[in-house]
Amino acid sequence: MTDTVLHLDRISKRFGALLANDAISFAVGRGEIVALLGENGAGKTTLMNILFGHYVADDGSISVFGKPLPAGQPHAAIAAGVGMVHQHFTLADNLTVLDNIMLGTEKLWRPAARKAQARQRLTRLAQDFGLAIEPDRTVAALSVGERQRVEILKALYREARILILDEPTAVLTPQESQSLFATLKKLTAQGLSIIFISHKLNEVLSVSDRILVLRAGKLVAERKTRETNRQELAELMVGRPIAEPKVEPQPCGEVHIEIRSVTTSDGLDQASLTLHGGEIMGLAGVSGNGQTALANLLSGLSRQASGSLHIFGQDAGNWTPDRMTIERIARIPEDRHAEGLIADMSVTENVIAELYRDPSLNRHGFLDWGKAHEFAKAIIKRFEVKCPSPQARVRLLSGGNMQKLILGRTLSLDPRFILACQPARGLDIGAVTYVHQRLLAARKAQASVLLISDDLDEILALADRIAVIYRGRISAPEPRKAVTIKELGLKMAGHGFGEGEAHAA
Repeated sequence: MTDTVLHLDRISKRFGALLANDAISFAVGRGEIVALLGENGAGKTTLMNILFGHYVADDGSISVFGKPLPAGQPHAAIAAGVGMVHQHFTLADNLTVLDNIMLGTEKLWRPAARKAQARQRLTRLAQDFGLAIEPDRTVAALSVGERQRVEILKALYREARILILDEPTAVLTPQESQSLFATLKKLTAQGLSIIFISHKLNEVLSVSDRILVLRAGKLVAERKTRETNRQELAELMVGRPIAEPKVEPQPCGEVHIEIRSVTTSDGLDQASLTLHGGEIMGLAGVSGNGQTALANLLSGLSRQASGSLHIFGQDAGNWTPDRMTIERIARIPEDRHAEGLIADMSVTENVIAELYRDPSLNRHGFLDWGKAHEFAKAIIKRFEVKCPSPQARVRLLSGGNMQKLILGRTLSLDPRFILACQPARGLDIGAVTYVHQRLLAARKAQASVLLISDDLDEILALADRIAVIYRGRISAPEPRKAVTIKELGLKMAGHGFGEGEAHAA
């Protein structure tokens, strides 16, 4: 670190009774990668939103390259060289990738957009970072992972000199992540400074120079990366020792899910998979390779064009979402904001969203709100959801507490099968451990779990067997101990998916 490019001085921010940031001060040097760690709700996103101008701090100041940064002005932050890849995407769904990236970079009175030059530059950036994307596709047609790639490229396109990355590798293969890290190192060698927010401790330890830990809105620790380890960081984040869940050996039960040569209009291609009770099946793959199509099929949201689907020994090809719920099939959706919860509805309303017809809550077609509130209180207590009350709007909860709420709703069904899509995405290590413990408890109770995740560490920690999905095809599952991260990463990139190689169950 040769000189300071960014300095935050005693930044504080309060939302009502909640003190989100409490007099936080730190500096970032030229060419330095600083990792920012903390539990969900620790204040990381609030702090970065203050830096980028989305929020105005109640107290404190920020300087960039030695000059004061005007508060509450994102355009001023961008002009000063600050780029940010937000935790939740800020893209226009009806525009193309290229249009999204160019948006706001040219003057309104320019007679014609310089798309040819922009396309060349975008293509070069995508190749340099290993973030493949089609410039002319509309954002609405992109998967979650592809949208994240667009956000990263959008910040780089604006020539940011200080780049804030929030979970940038969540949807990349290990090989792509290593390629990105190598590129970040090259950029920092040229003077780019990076604030790297991630919940993957191994990733933080491999890429950063220095690590800052936030807890309950305060900066509680600062460590040079070479002088710390995973265990110390985990304890600093949550304030207590973390015991990672262990998968105890147990025999499998009857076949719960049987997919045979299924093709769908939204992405599956002759896919086959068999899942037993008391088993967690891990499904790895880069986002956009058919995971959503598989989840839709197993949720009753889509139908197969060919092939067969049997659940609990019954032909489930025409089952509706209602029927899935009746059969005690529970779902943890990939996107908790868009699919899992309704932000402007209360905690109680969200908790009963899939259960409002249950006789325990519904009498003669009328919802018993008293029982609904008691049910919500029980879930809040049992699953340790931090929220003001059952009447609070869900948008007030942190990401981790939203996920706990979905998990509580899911497990309240006493499920026989759990479709867990990215259950720990964006969660801190404490929340991740909690979610994993609950999934393992369901497995012990002989429920079957299909764990769809981009995080190979998560899959290797939980799954009994592991398969890979690539362009709608599913590889033959293998026991967890028989595969390595390198082998899975190669499969996720398409190696070994020749004709006829990806249809066995």
